[in-house]
Amino acid sequence: MGILSGNSKNEPMHYGEVIGVWAFIGANNGLISAYEVFINHASDEELISFLRESIQMMQSETKEVGKLLKANGITLPPTLPERPKANADDIPAGARFMDPEISGAISINVGQGLVSCSQVMGQCLREDIAIMFGKFHVERAMLGGKLLALNKEKDWIIPPPLQTSPS
Repeated sequence: MGILSGNSKNEPMHYGEVIGVWAFIGANNGLISAYEVFINHASDEELISFLRESIQMMQSETKEVGKLLKANGITLPPTLPERPKANADDIPAGARFMDPEISGAISINVGQGLVSCSQVMGQCLREDIAIMFGKFHVERAMLGGKLLALNKEKDWIIPPPLQTSPS
């Protein structure tokens, strides 16, 4: 039996897995902080609810992946302090993120998160880590579908030129 046979949880992580997982936590920490700010700026209740759901998802992922790194003796990236709550009406209009801007930013983040999960999965030798990030990928794809529906419902999407057949 070689070093990479048997229960994958007993196998060492390779450097690619370590940096991929570590960077994933760092990105989640930054996005959690940003989404807390977005909640302060948002006025649409459905968008605020979506942001809260996203934060909960990322906190859960971070906790799960943090256990993996700790079990392998790897120091976690630093976390950011929780943002204080603010009332959107107290933020001047010129300094405030508007709901379509917030939605556009988190739409980009969902796509980046899918790519990040795929990248970690693709470089894994450990099946348990690949499966974990496959689960995260599916959760983010489902969240992205919800966001797409919200963007369409609120008319926040600016579509590129649409291809139509000549009549």
